Amino acid sequence: MQKVLIIGATSAIAEAVARRYAARAAALYLVGRRAERIEAIAADLQVRGAKQVDIGVLDVNDLAGHAQLLDQAEAALGRIDVALIAHGTLPDQAACDASVELSLREFATNGTATIALAAALAQRLQPGTTLAVISSVAGDRGRASNYLYGSAKAAVTAFLSGLGQRLRPRGINVLNIKPGFVDTPMTASFRKGALWASPDRIADGIIKAIQGRRAVAYLPGFWWAIMFIIKSIPEFVFRRIKL
Repeated sequence: MQKVLIIGATSAIAEAVARRYAARAAALYLVGRRAERIEAIAADLQVRGAKQVDIGVLDVNDLAGHAQLLDQAEAALGRIDVALIAHGTLPDQAACDASVELSLREFATNGTATIALAAALAQRLQPGTTLAVISSVAGDRGRASNYLYGSAKAAVTAFLSGLGQRLRPRGINVLNIKPGFVDTPMTASFRKGALWASPDRIADGIIKAIQGRRAVAYLPGFWWAIMFIIKSIPEFVFRRIKL
């Protein structure tokens, strides 16, 4: 029986992942900011076949509360086979441009809090386990439309690259998950097109990447080619492009 910790479990992608583990009779520890929503998801997962579902409430920006939350998760699960960090917000870039305070708050949620949780989990995981973190293709290059969000994800990406290199000799795999456009409540106001994917499609890719002990997973896979091209554009040209 796999034992899975999911932080940010109320996100559409994380919930889709949790349903897949529930179908495999896994034991789950779900963490979110809203107790009522977490409780509803937990009840649904038990119906779907989860062997055990426990919950914890955490504001990820409460860095001092991370250790206690992880202690509770370990006590409930006994061990952690897979830890998935999936929390995040999608900042309004124009609002961030107008407010340094908002910029730093959004960076803390999408960057600092994620790094802090990954660092704390790295001290607790055992050989054969996986630390999976949902980052974004936005972290591959800063774009005018969302560079605050992208810079936070770039920090996460660089951190996970180094952490994965450090933990590999211990048999712990670090997986950096880079979704492209995903049709979730967080992107409800966005115009959708051919490049958009459902949370279920992303969740399938996450499960496959965890099983394959991959280091990086662009989801869907065609985003690797798209971002390769975008990263290859010279800076003096890139600054003249509207993205």
